[in-house]
Amino acid sequence: MLKRVYQIGLIGGSLLSLLAFVNFEDPSPEKSPAEELATFQLEPGLKIQLVASEPMVQDPVVMNFDADGRLWVVEMRGFMPDIEGKGEKEPVGRISVLEDKNGDGTMDASTVYLGGLVMPRALALIPGGALVVENQALWLTQDSNNDLKADSKILIDKDYAGSALPEHSGNGLWRGMDNWYYNAKSKLRYRLNDSKWERDSTEFRGQWGISHDDEGRLFYNYNWSQLHADLVPANYLSRNKNHTPTTGIDHGLTIDRRIYPIRSNPAVNRGYIPGTLDKDGKLLEFTAACSPFVYRGTALPKEFYGNAFVCEPSGNLVKRNVVEDKGLILTAHDPHPGKEFLASTDERFRPVSFATGPDGTLYLADMYRGLIQHGAYVTPYLKEQTLKRNLVLPVNRGRIWRIVPQNWKPTKPKKLSNASAKELVGYLSSPDGWYRDMAQRLLVERNDKTVSKDLAGVALKGKNQYGRFQALWTMDGLKVSDANLLLGLVSDPNPLVKTTALRILEPIAKKDAQVRSKLEQKLLKEWANAPIEQAMQIAFTANILNPNISHQLLAGIAEKYADKPLMRDAVMSSLQGREFAFLQTLWKSPNWQVQQPAKEIFLEMLTTSIVRKRDANELSSLLAMLDSNKGALGWREKTVLTGIAIQGNNAKMKPIKLAAAPAILTQADGKMDTNRLSTLNAMFEWPGHAAVATSTVKKSVLSDEDQKLFASGRQLYLTTCSGCHGTDGGGLNRFAPPLAGSDWVNGDEKRLALIVLHGLEGPIEVSGKLYNAPEILPVMPAHSTMDDGSLTAILTYIRNEWGNNAGAMNRRTVGSTRVSNQGRVMPWKAQELNEYILKAQANTAK
Repeated sequence: MLKRVYQIGLIGGSLLSLLAFVNFEDPSPEKSPAEELATFQLEPGLKIQLVASEPMVQDPVVMNFDADGRLWVVEMRGFMPDIEGKGEKEPVGRISVLEDKNGDGTMDASTVYLGGLVMPRALALIPGGALVVENQALWLTQDSNNDLKADSKILIDKDYAGSALPEHSGNGLWRGMDNWYYNAKSKLRYRLNDSKWERDSTEFRGQWGISHDDEGRLFYNYNWSQLHADLVPANYLSRNKNHTPTTGIDHGLTIDRRIYPIRSNPAVNRGYIPGTLDKDGKLLEFTAACSPFVYRGTALPKEFYGNAFVCEPSGNLVKRNVVEDKGLILTAHDPHPGKEFLASTDERFRPVSFATGPDGTLYLADMYRGLIQHGAYVTPYLKEQTLKRNLVLPVNRGRIWRIVPQNWKPTKPKKLSNASAKELVGYLSSPDGWYRDMAQRLLVERNDKTVSKDLAGVALKGKNQYGRFQALWTMDGLKVSDANLLLGLVSDPNPLVKTTALRILEPIAKKDAQVRSKLEQKLLKEWANAPIEQAMQIAFTANILNPNISHQLLAGIAEKYADKPLMRDAVMSSLQGREFAFLQTLWKSPNWQVQQPAKEIFLEMLTTSIVRKRDANELSSLLAMLDSNKGALGWREKTVLTGIAIQGNNAKMKPIKLAAAPAILTQADGKMDTNRLSTLNAMFEWPGHAAVATSTVKKSVLSDEDQKLFASGRQLYLTTCSGCHGTDGGGLNRFAPPLAGSDWVNGDEKRLALIVLHGLEGPIEVSGKLYNAPEILPVMPAHSTMDDGSLTAILTYIRNEWGNNAGAMNRRTVGSTRVSNQGRVMPWKAQELNEYILKAQANTAK
């Protein structure tokens, strides 16, 4: 064993000397596939088999089975040929098709479908060929004579990847249940429509790899956070340009980032940072999480169905997560903490991608190399580790592994390309997700409408709920959806079927007034007793209904589910341009007269959208409505004024011209504090009054950009934090202490970042008072699944609200703190955290 000391350079303008004693083993030599096989530790009851290896396959990064059971592999053979990455742009990448000719479970033939590629990174099989991403662009390739070799290559989108850096370029091309192809590290999706490829914008998702579960929810992740998913269908929550949703998309399923390697992992980029490696040099938590994959096959034991597997190439392992559906929310947990699903003692084992095929087993792509970090991000520490331990070469190795039950025997796959349309309809009811997906894809691509009645039969009476679900999406892809069938299914007992029918009905009902009227009457009768999943879909679908009906439905849903952040966002998504009319509806409702924190949050969200719309007539009416009682302001009036003032804190916001002076501002009579009144007066102009920027304390502390951060932080705070700390930052009994006036909020910003990243365990003293359970919760949970920008916005907000004047969070603090404390898996205790910060400050001073 060797130990080394590393000195880190300028951090935050100060020279830090950091002792990073790292234990590491002798250089890891290259192993043959047979030797590597002996290094695996796999969950009991399963075994791992070699399917293919170099030279047949080299640097595999993505795999996909075709309808006949052949395995298509993207080979990124140009990745990091040396420590500097020189030669990366050479056209040495390729797409290969592997075949098992004799049915023994091992690939024995390989055909190069397309060679001469620059850093290929994604693949999707389509009629007669494949979509391929290489050299940052998306290409349509075609095999015109069925010899498994591309004969043409046509550019579809030169800007597909978005970045030249491999770690930050678009990838995926994952075919969703709705017949769109989705991507990770990207805001783009694609679809074949009437023989033309169309591009559409969508929400940004993940970093490397994407998949979906049985209900079509998209799964993805980030190198530091292992498992995220969409809780709602794409593009719903982004419809209202006046509202910024805080939930639903990019939901973190678990805050568990701990991993359990079975060998030391010194060759990781941040190995010099204390807390990254344990005393034995083993990686403590994810640094390269990628390719989350929901297993939907039937070969493995039933307890594995629906599990989400995550690759961690830096730790030489694969994490298994059990996913649980809790109504609107998905969560996940490691079923065996302390021991991974799959791990290796071979440092060159680099799992990067999964697939299932017609045999129902789990396939794993192993890039098999020493250096996995791209050159743009190689630290001096990693460079030295890699060179001294001979981990650069060899390159262009690669293995495909298959995980199977102990007594599993390979069988020859059925050739679905030869299956009739009626046979494919039957496969939609298969218990195996691969067969359902393949049948849907082939039926849509063939565009054979003769099976419309057969598909309707499956959708109506199929025994498998997922078969019924996918039959509906197949009909949608074929453009043969039947309005009467869908209207009937809106009342189906199965929540998945009824929500899907409702979703697919939307474009039909939007165009057809008769269908829309029938749907409106049906929803009015059913919404109150609908399962929560359908209630959310009703909130989305309300967007296409007549306003008098949609407002009635949305008001009921908003009142019934006011405490559900996702439902609030769903309601808001259907209200663009109609927020003020909806606020007036709620204002008159008896159900919205009694104060509740959740209702305060929703009213403020509505107000924010109204202000962002900037309609002078609506805002004049809103201000008049707030003054209608002519007395002291009630909770609703105060809530709305808070929402207006938060938006007014942005100094770059142009004044809104009103036709007449609003009485609530000109005759305030002490109804609101001076700062708030000053902010509001600066937002509006009217005859005889020119808006003048205020000079409040807050404005002097926060820049214009910080004010935007402050405003977005308020919305995130309401969704994420106010349930414990209160909408006014005063803290809630039995939940959490106050944030207003708290030194923990106004003090060291790194300490504050550590609290939100890792959590805090009581007791804790705030403003001279000691808080402990049961007066507060025993532990404040970590929020490490939230991205750096969101956390920065929240912290900027709480440091500058309720009398706090600490200034904006540095935009680098959360990110750098996350990196420098990688490996922390337990919540902090107050004394421990204070001691840690004092020590860090002392080191900085040196």
